[in-house]
Amino acid sequence: MITTDFAPGSPCWIDLGAPDVRAAAAFYGAVLGWDYESMGEGEDMEGGMFRKDGKIVAGLGKLTEEGARSAWMIYYSVTDADATTQAVERAGGTVRVAPMDLEEWGRMAQYSDPLGGQFAVWQPGTNTGVELVDEPGSLSWTELYTSDAAAAKEFYGGVFGWQFNDMGLPGGGGTYSLITPAGLPEERMHGGLMQLPEENLALAKGRPYWHPVFAVADCDATVAKVTENGGSVQMGPEDAEGVGRLAVCLDPSNADFVVLTPVRG
Repeated sequence: MITTDFAPGSPCWIDLGAPDVRAAAAFYGAVLGWDYESMGEGEDMEGGMFRKDGKIVAGLGKLTEEGARSAWMIYYSVTDADATTQAVERAGGTVRVAPMDLEEWGRMAQYSDPLGGQFAVWQPGTNTGVELVDEPGSLSWTELYTSDAAAAKEFYGGVFGWQFNDMGLPGGGGTYSLITPAGLPEERMHGGLMQLPEENLALAKGRPYWHPVFAVADCDATVAKVTENGGSVQMGPEDAEGVGRLAVCLDPSNADFVVLTPVRG
């Protein structure tokens, strides 16, 4: 489960780069019940925050990188962004955005893993991360689709010290590796990674990619809202034993995310 104490190596923030900020705000508002709070609009700066029940759940910004696809960026909490940057480079990753301060809020950096999967880190200042997790309409899991699970585990294990626990998928569907922050018990698992053939990674032109999983009260009802509001469904809704009912979705700009109605013990 994801919590808001944000232990080092755990997900703490997500934001979406969208070609049309207003359209994205309207879509996620309709699908997940989010309220959008603009931080300003201009040619070079357009974006803001999503809130659920008054609590910040994500960020939204204008997609400005030439040739980039609309996608969610997942940030992992670190105690030292500069040290993490050095670890990324030693492990064969690439620095996309060098560590930089965002006023007093914190320090961020963005990277690509050796196969091209993009992710980011956040060194907290006054802002530690999102304010609501593991509840309907908020982040509940993070997931990496990659063409080389062994290489991904070696890289991210080296950078974050993550612990991995492999489990077989039903029907011979391969192996799913569960991720837990360094030194924490299994109940603090926050994500997973899965190996897929490159042809199944077409969204990122064969490169690995991370995406968020959002908890929802009713997966099927949420999927109906996705399609009603111009999104599409890649997989599901379907039941995953011991996990819940889930669907892999795309928003109108093809940014991918998963919605999950979890099994509650």
